[in-house]
Amino acid sequence: MAVRPDPLQSCLHLAAFCGTLAPNALAQDKMLKPKTRIQERNHLAILDAGLDVFAKQGFRGATLDQIAEVAGLSKPNLLYYFPSKDAVYAAILSRQLETWLDPLRQIDPAGDPIEEMLAYVRRKLELSRNYPRESRLFANEVLQGASRLIDGIQGPLKDLVDEKAAVLQGWMDAGRMARLHPVHLIFSVWSLTQHYADFDVQVRAVLGTGHDPFDAAGDFLDHLFRRTLSA
Repeated sequence: MAVRPDPLQSCLHLAAFCGTLAPNALAQDKMLKPKTRIQERNHLAILDAGLDVFAKQGFRGATLDQIAEVAGLSKPNLLYYFPSKDAVYAAILSRQLETWLDPLRQIDPAGDPIEEMLAYVRRKLELSRNYPRESRLFANEVLQGASRLIDGIQGPLKDLVDEKAAVLQGWMDAGRMARLHPVHLIFSVWSLTQHYADFDVQVRAVLGTGHDPFDAAGDFLDHLFRRTLSA
């Protein structure tokens, strides 16, 4: 499972990068980093509560009072960890972006091309199984224009996709896997794995009761991509 970055530092770096913090705010807010078990517990409780509230209410409908109530904290206590609703939201999105990118980072240029890509598909499907709320929140932000994510998408995300697309192109040029558009191949992995999180209600309704979609999805996607990628 992907190791998540420190959520507060991710939030502060993302906010500073997007211009939502004053120039000296990053240094000042370092003091907010949890240093005790209670602070760490409260910090994570706020992120989990924020995820619940944002997932149900959307960004505009969510309030700090709602997040504090779900987290079991007072509003002033919440503000000790995060200075605003935007900061909570940015931390959740930043954490999800890092988690979302980690499976792609793990593709090894020295590995077997087919097995590396199949392992990538499995990792992405596992993320959909384990983090469905985060995936839907991320997808909703993108559907709404990704104003709070666009720098991360045009920066770290695009850089990583370009890097791994070059690896895929190298494998294709060497005749080690089928010749396909490498970026669209990555897009297809995203689409066919994140679908199970973002459209969970639809998937389960169509399959009917008693069916775990992830049980069959793993075998299906392995078969599909193995045939697609074979040179």
